[in-house]
Amino acid sequence: MVAPLTLAIWTPIFFSILLICFTNYFSKKILSAIAISGGLLSFLITVPILIEFNYESVLFQFQEFHHWILPYRINYHLGVDGFSVPLILLTSFMTLIVIFLTLKSEIKNLNYFHGAFLMMSGLMIGVFSALDAILYYIFWEAMLIPMFLIIGIWGGTNRIYATIKFFLYTVLGSLLMLVAFIYLFFEAGSFSLLDFYHLPLTLPVQILIFIAFFMAFAVKIPMWPVHTWLPDAHVEAPTAGSVILAAIMLKLGGYSFLRFAFPIAPDAANFLQPVLIILSLIAIVYIAVIALVQQDMKKLIAYSSISHMGFVTLGIFLLIPMGVEGAYVQMISHGFISAALFICVGILYDQTHSRQIKDYGGVINKMPIFTALVVFFAMANSGLPGTSGFVGEFMVIMASAQESFWIAFIAALTLLLGAAYSLWMVKRVFYGKATNKAVLNLKEINKQQIIILGTLASFVLIIGLFPFLITDITNVTVDNFVQFMNRSKLPLS
Repeated sequence: MVAPLTLAIWTPIFFSILLICFTNYFSKKILSAIAISGGLLSFLITVPILIEFNYESVLFQFQEFHHWILPYRINYHLGVDGFSVPLILLTSFMTLIVIFLTLKSEIKNLNYFHGAFLMMSGLMIGVFSALDAILYYIFWEAMLIPMFLIIGIWGGTNRIYATIKFFLYTVLGSLLMLVAFIYLFFEAGSFSLLDFYHLPLTLPVQILIFIAFFMAFAVKIPMWPVHTWLPDAHVEAPTAGSVILAAIMLKLGGYSFLRFAFPIAPDAANFLQPVLIILSLIAIVYIAVIALVQQDMKKLIAYSSISHMGFVTLGIFLLIPMGVEGAYVQMISHGFISAALFICVGILYDQTHSRQIKDYGGVINKMPIFTALVVFFAMANSGLPGTSGFVGEFMVIMASAQESFWIAFIAALTLLLGAAYSLWMVKRVFYGKATNKAVLNLKEINKQQIIILGTLASFVLIIGLFPFLITDITNVTVDNFVQFMNRSKLPLS
């Protein structure tokens, strides 16, 4: 019997290869059916992982271990805990959403397009499952290829610039991470993550290792000041690319901090904590101010994503159970809200071919259902109580108050800024008089789009009203993580 994690990783990759290799042999309908089947089957495979997951265990579950490259002790080692499972499910679900969203689109070479997303889905699940450093690194680097192609082939007019910038930022950071892995291998005698966890390291060594990890993971989130690639990537990426980029890829950095950087170098993390908190606060406030002056809707949402991910890093860096749990809830919440907002911008762009806020106005008169959904997501993005956008940020602010009143105050200030830029965009785009003739020709969203956006809205509400659905999965893992961070790994003299 094939283990569930292997199935979750390689099923979408198999369907991706099938789409690419047989594109000239099957009709468009058959290729679309293959894409839907691949996305749906991949999602259904991940559901039992959640159902059968033991919430009370601190151990990695569903472990798979096979020797791979024996001379270097590189193994095919997979396993999941409370940090992995929700993100794996989110990955497979959002991939399925993207496939349904683009089924009837006029994208050229749609089968290759779907194949790239299925390939990326499998590789990202691999990142969330890998317990071997080299296996993790291979998945981490390989997933850049399909996203590189998605932006570079199906992106906007400046897609080449955005793609190269995205690739250089991520690869340079990843090379430092690889250097850290190689050093740890010579110290631990293997590439096993579990061996890295228990390896004694001096504080100077831990600091260097942490900085190497930080450069890789901070770029992926992204944190200030290595964030500039994201707005460019979002602007040039097709709508589906922006959805996956915001919903999943940004979470890889936060997850990797929890999985690698902090547990491997806990003393360094505690030593550098003040600097890390300051960087997070800068991202939260400064980037929110930048979002206020954006004229392109996609750029505004991109900067909003960076600001909201600042709450994620702040919560993690506080090293308080409530902060870490709040950061994780924020990651899942942002996955739904940001994805929905990018879909909404894409719907408008498909009809008007403009993302400029000044080109709109009075959209509510032509698209009342669509407007209601956008207003809901904008309010959730602003942290409206009762939505998932409120829960994670509130938990992080409460955890910040335990550390310092001023940290909590600065973080809370961003809720006002978030409301300002979100509601400003809604007012300019959806209300008032139409300034563009294209707005007068707008058509209401179809049933397929209503179902997709309605499903995302439902998850935003469910998590907002019942956050324990997430926290029950992560509680034990978070407590174990914080306890581990409170134990020193400095070698006994």
